[in-house]
Amino acid sequence: MENIIKNLCSLSFVTTSDYEKNLQTLLDLVKQTQTDSIILAPEVCLTGFDYENLEEACEFAATAKEAIKNISKNKTVVVTIIEKKNSNIYNIANVFKDGEIVHTQAKSKLFKLGDEHKYMAPGSEDDIKIFEIDGIKIGILICFELRFKALWQKLEGADIIMVPAWWGKLRSGNFKTLTSALAVINQCYVIASDSENKDCSGHIGITTPFGEVLKKGNNHCLSAEYNPKEIKKMRKYLDVGIG
Repeated sequence: MENIIKNLCSLSFVTTSDYEKNLQTLLDLVKQTQTDSIILAPEVCLTGFDYENLEEACEFAATAKEAIKNISKNKTVVVTIIEKKNSNIYNIANVFKDGEIVHTQAKSKLFKLGDEHKYMAPGSEDDIKIFEIDGIKIGILICFELRFKALWQKLEGADIIMVPAWWGKLRSGNFKTLTSALAVINQCYVIASDSENKDCSGHIGITTPFGEVLKKGNNHCLSAEYNPKEIKKMRKYLDVGIG
């Protein structure tokens, strides 16, 4: 793990009603990142929660996935996409790597205050698990899932936890606190990415295993170097039983 050099990136932008425009914005931002970057986009950034046009959003998923595959060479890109599977509609995190989808998980905790449960089916909590890319242990919590402490434990031992979100602006302080606490308690990197839409917090941040929060600058992409030695150091000197 010590020889791995990666660049962590958190993206944020406004999702419009134009799906193609949103996709192009995402592609342009990904193209600007370094080789060997691990990149997180905001939750459902390609379509938003467009309940009035869910069928259209689901149909767009195939186009979006092919386009993202094409730009994922030597990069890891995590994007949540609204998709239809077996007649049910899900909010699915897709992990793209070198032109392939290497991991998927559907959002298991739907946000009832946003009526998600009326339009989408929940995924299985069993799919919230650590997976590896280039020897790095990675986990994902999608937005509202961040509030469930039992799900934090499922990702104990991860090197990086990614949190794509469409987080309410009125609760933006909660989002910052929870993502920071997740990094501290699991002694890992946490990448948080929220939408810049007016009803969202707009927060993007990368928190180190020590708890230092790197906040958004003046652009739509926040980046930081991934240093596995920081994880090892925290877990050695403040031993709380995380292997």
